[in-house]
Amino acid sequence: MTGQMVSGAIERQWRIVSALIMREMTTRFGRQGLGFAWVIGEPLLFCFGVLILWTATKPAYEHGVRLAPFVMTGYMSIILMRHFLSLLASAIQANLGLMYHREVAPLHLLISRALLELGGATGAFMVVYGVLLALNQVSLPHNYLLLYCGWLLLAWTALGFALLLTGLSMRYELMERLVPVIGYILVPISGAFFMVSWLPGPARELIMFIPFVHGIEMLRSGVFGEFVPTYYNWPYALFTGAIMNIGGLLIISASRDRIEVE
Repeated sequence: MTGQMVSGAIERQWRIVSALIMREMTTRFGRQGLGFAWVIGEPLLFCFGVLILWTATKPAYEHGVRLAPFVMTGYMSIILMRHFLSLLASAIQANLGLMYHREVAPLHLLISRALLELGGATGAFMVVYGVLLALNQVSLPHNYLLLYCGWLLLAWTALGFALLLTGLSMRYELMERLVPVIGYILVPISGAFFMVSWLPGPARELIMFIPFVHGIEMLRSGVFGEFVPTYYNWPYALFTGAIMNIGGLLIISASRDRIEVE
């Protein structure tokens, strides 16, 4: 009986999240034209735009690393992180009307947006990889497990950081305005457009404190293989991500009284 009750509760929560995902997709992308395809198409266009620009202005190899897979892994990682930050921080404010429904909680809104962004970015990554592979710009991954784990580890740490900023934005109006600025700051320090092996020793030690770096380096290790040196400490990133996720959820829970349903 207890097992049935738990199963029923999980199924009910998943129905709420699924409905919110469909509503979010319809609201953001509409039913006309490409519609839901923009979940993948939007990051896809941005990535190809940057890739074409870099290909036209930079050599085919930099520091012994081929340009196309380097840009692909870096820019798709940036898209994942920045979309998590911007869309989770605004999730509750943009859906205040839904808070009239007793069964809809702030966590449902956050989970639905997080799953939608993860699915869209992952789908775009797969399509970009497939197109570049067909154009002979990239090779098949050298280690699929490292590739998958690096991507999920990056999503885990980005989600935790986004939840922290979301909770702080709920408590402090200033933080809501700082989220876009923080998203831009992440670009040069996240490791998306450089590799840790390119840095001198002291800078390398400092950059390893940033949890996102480990997921991106792990991702690139799966793509490039052992002949390109990479540096990552996945237990550190996993633990740091857990602390950020738990801390963010606690702040959000403590800030529910700040939500003003109009």
